[in-house]
Amino acid sequence: TLGLAGRREHLHDVGAIPVVATERGGQVTYHGPGQAVAYPLLDLRRRAMSVRCLVDALEQAAIDVCACFGVTAVRRPKAPGVYVADAGGLPGAKIASIGLKISRGCSLHGIALNVAMDLTPFERIDPCGYAGQTMTDLAREARRPLDLERTAALFGRMIEDRLK
Repeated sequence: TLGLAGRREHLHDVGAIPVVATERGGQVTYHGPGQAVAYPLLDLRRRAMSVRCLVDALEQAAIDVCACFGVTAVRRPKAPGVYVADAGGLPGAKIASIGLKISRGCSLHGIALNVAMDLTPFERIDPCGYAGQTMTDLAREARRPLDLERTAALFGRMIEDRLK
């Protein structure tokens, strides 16, 4: 998907993968089998919640899921999403992407956590507009097979807990 800030130069030989322009924020990302995608539809005004607070909650839910599988994940300043921490604790490969739209105080779109997927389509784009950004998934980082449905259910519970 290509967000409102998306630029075509971040697409490289996408082949048969359809590119869908969307009204969410951000640049370009790939959605495919093996991702747990959550689109919480919230009235932020009624909840007295800022956009930053929503982004933090979604990121923290993904970080919490990663921790359940022994994977240390972190935020990267000024680059929304969740990244696997490298040996020095710094953000490395990206494991979850966030793209939101806020309309009349309500949130649309959300977060995609890469659970167990073919990552090669990410090589055909500059993920989130960052040339050379490596993408990863939870199964690869946890070094074991993961059940998408069970992991997605856990992710949903983590998001719910963070948004209470």
